[in-house]
Amino acid sequence: MLQRDLGASFAQVQWTSTGYLIAVASLLVFAGRLGDRYGHHRLFGVGMLGFGAASAGIALAPGVGWVIGLRVVQGVFGALLQPATLGMLRAAFPPDRLRTPIAVRTAAIGVAAAAGPVVGGALVAGPGWRAVFLLNVAPAVVFGVLALTVRRPPRTASPARLDLPGALLLAVTLACLVHALVGLPGWAWTAATAAVTGALFVRHERRTVSPLLPPAVIGSPAVGSALGMLVAASAALSGALFVGTFLLQDTLGMDAFHSALVSLPLALLMVLAAAACAVLLRRAGARRTTTAAMALLALGILTLSRTAATPALCAGFALVGAGFGTVMVAATHVVVREAAVESAGVAGGLQQTAMNVGPVLGVAAATALTGPATAPSCR
Repeated sequence: MLQRDLGASFAQVQWTSTGYLIAVASLLVFAGRLGDRYGHHRLFGVGMLGFGAASAGIALAPGVGWVIGLRVVQGVFGALLQPATLGMLRAAFPPDRLRTPIAVRTAAIGVAAAAGPVVGGALVAGPGWRAVFLLNVAPAVVFGVLALTVRRPPRTASPARLDLPGALLLAVTLACLVHALVGLPGWAWTAATAAVTGALFVRHERRTVSPLLPPAVIGSPAVGSALGMLVAASAALSGALFVGTFLLQDTLGMDAFHSALVSLPLALLMVLAAAACAVLLRRAGARRTTTAAMALLALGILTLSRTAATPALCAGFALVGAGFGTVMVAATHVVVREAAVESAGVAGGLQQTAMNVGPVLGVAAATALTGPATAPSCR
């Protein structure tokens, strides 16, 4: 509908999503450091109000150029939000009590994942695509004002200086990496740029006095393993959903509503798994829990690849949801638990970066393995 209402080309419509994704992915770690320095509540409030203002602007945009530009602005403020939520949890709870809050956060994400396509589809089919963005405005204003006005206990600010050169190098590296993975024109040049700026970033971080990525966080084997798990799990999930959408709509001939119903067990089991993961972590530990969850995720993807029967597809989506929900809680718990309070925002930024890069990598891999002919149709 956006393409028809604004007379936009396919490439322009693609940039309404890609521009947001690049802005978010490139700024998450630096946004986390800003939260460590100036307060996660403050960054969350500013992010909420800015996100709501950008959403209102998109809903009133007269042309697709405005939509693309405001989506980038929306991504900038969205980057302020995501690490702040984990930073606030780390500041509010000691490491041995983080399991349940992180599980609740993940369950909320699962509920949003289940409700989002249904509500968004109803709005697009009814009032139109502008209503989707208007829906964000009121909650963003309410939560933003609350975050900025509610009194909170004194915080422990990070004593480290802001590493602006490191932040710039990392932002360029991640932006170019996402651009290359999405496969937009000129991806070879941006991939080469990402390699160069990435090497310069590593060199800079080793020499600077106040690195953007604290050695205590990035040098932890547990954190490195957890981030790798998050990238792998989110890549597997997004790749499976990308191919699954093609299977349900193009191969099996289902419309968008029936496809959503068949895949609904994924979101439901993600919520249930997140709730159960706090108990599993306490009894089995992070390593065993994550290993078992990755096995469930792999089994779910294998099931989806071998069947076309609706009950088996529902079971496959349920396994994927259970595995991914468990991995997300367990790995996030490790990343946030291992960080000191004054570096919690950076840890949250790394976690969210993994969760944003993984899906792009998964879709790129699925496209390469199955061919461009499997791109889901826009129904």
